[in-house]
Amino acid sequence: MIQEAKRGYPMARHLAAVIMALQLAASTALAAPPQYANSLILQRADAHIYKHTDGYYYFTASVPEYDRIILRRATSIQGLASAAETVIWRKHASGEMGAHIWAPEIHFIGGKWYIYFAAGASNDIWRIRMYALESSSANPLTGAWTEKGRISSGLDSFSLDATTFEHNGQRYMLWAQSNPDSNVYIAKMSSPTTLSGAAVLLTKPEYTWETQGYRVNEGPAVLKKNGKIFVTYSASKTDDRYCLGMLTASESSDLLNPASWKKSAVPVLVSNVNTSQYGPGHNSFTVSEDGQSDLLVYHARNYKAISGDPLYDPNRHTRVQKIYWNEDGTPNFGIPLADGATPFRFKSYNQPSHVIRHWEFRGKLETNVTNLADSQFRLVPGLAASGAVSFESANYPGYYLRHKNFEVWVEKSDGSTSFKNDASFYQRAGLADSGGLSFESYNYPGRYLRHSNFLLYVQAVSTATDRADATFIAD
Repeated sequence: MIQEAKRGYPMARHLAAVIMALQLAASTALAAPPQYANSLILQRADAHIYKHTDGYYYFTASVPEYDRIILRRATSIQGLASAAETVIWRKHASGEMGAHIWAPEIHFIGGKWYIYFAAGASNDIWRIRMYALESSSANPLTGAWTEKGRISSGLDSFSLDATTFEHNGQRYMLWAQSNPDSNVYIAKMSSPTTLSGAAVLLTKPEYTWETQGYRVNEGPAVLKKNGKIFVTYSASKTDDRYCLGMLTASESSDLLNPASWKKSAVPVLVSNVNTSQYGPGHNSFTVSEDGQSDLLVYHARNYKAISGDPLYDPNRHTRVQKIYWNEDGTPNFGIPLADGATPFRFKSYNQPSHVIRHWEFRGKLETNVTNLADSQFRLVPGLAASGAVSFESANYPGYYLRHKNFEVWVEKSDGSTSFKNDASFYQRAGLADSGGLSFESYNYPGRYLRHSNFLLYVQAVSTATDRADATFIAD
């Protein structure tokens, strides 16, 4: 076993400091939601984060050299950014597992650790197949790993991106395999490294967004919630056209029956020019430190133009953001968020199903906002004073909530003193509940951000209703 340590990048440490400051600023909020600094880990693609019962998050991912498998662990997700990195396995010098070490995932099954990964051969780098490692050590970063060999799917062709999940006492494996396109399959498992029964095709490239550059469905990941099983997968070439699709099945259905799965006709996460995030994909799922929030882990680049084959461009960075849930019980991934601290939603204290959002750039309250990013705002240091805060739009970076004639709008900062003053607020303990948040106008003391007839204003408050209208909960 090889053990090597590698410290986090300076940018990651800087963003971690920023995020800690913002978490302190939001510490008065009821059940403050998770907030992280993106990009979480630079030059780590196909990221997989697993929260174990020992209180640690375990991280593994593809490295740009495609020559080794790495692990990190930390007691918080943000802590993974600066955690020491250990190499637990390297590619073979010759033969099988000698090239293209891709997309490792770490799982704990039956008291042992397993890492699933894909690899080519030294004399045929595109002969990609699935393999597994096993460790019985309590700490997988320091324990020995045993090669368990190739995982046979019954189809001897290009195969990769193995993942596993348990449902109703049965363990399943999902993976991608060429036949002849890259399709996603499912099969039962009789052991952590053995499939039983025939592979069942779940999805193949059909829609235009799945066939850009290459005809690809790959990188499946499983999320179970609200009586349903969701499988996300990545589609198209690994440039800015790379994106996430999704399948949905009832938890009571036969998961080996293709008819049990409904495929979304549109992608669920795509590149976003406003946030400068391109090619979001190959995701995994984890949960926040308090267990209350589901989190999306994925990679993306912060530029579009790539020189040469995007597969060998090193700058796919690990990112993480909170998943929100639509009224119909389906996940809403929103957009790939801009670099920096992840944003919040702000729920109304007295209309708890309603959140602040912008509609045609007017600030208002609304329920069931399926265009998620319209209702996400990053709390940043106040434009007018460091002791204040400003609300930066998630889908229009550089645009802020500001009052104009005491109406609240989302507008692009023009850099003027008047704009900075109008877009700055002092964060206070909630006027209706000290566990919530209220926001007092920087340039009009005594006036607060509040809703009236579901529109947002900056107004004086005097009654109990006023105070409730001016209280929000970060979500």
